[in-house]
Amino acid sequence: MESLYLLIPVSLIFCALAVWLYFWAVNSGQYDDLEGEADRILFEESDVQPENNEGEETVPNSETDKKGDAP
Repeated sequence: MESLYLLIPVSLIFCALAVWLYFWAVNSGQYDDLEGEADRILFEESDVQPENNEGEETVPNSETDKKGDAP
C-alpha cells in the first residue's frame, strides 16, 4: 500500500510530461510534412524535376542529363 503513495504521483508526472511533449512536438512543426520525408526516402532526387522561379517544371537537356552514355 505504501508503494502506491510513490507510484501514483510518479505515473501522473510521467503522463503530464508525455502530454506536454506531444503538444510541444505539434506546436514546433514536427508533424507538418509527413509525406515529404517518406517521398524523400523512397524516390531518388534525380526522379523529381526541379521547378524554376515561375513554378513551371524545367525541361531536361538530353545532352547534359546523359550520365556515362558517351563513349
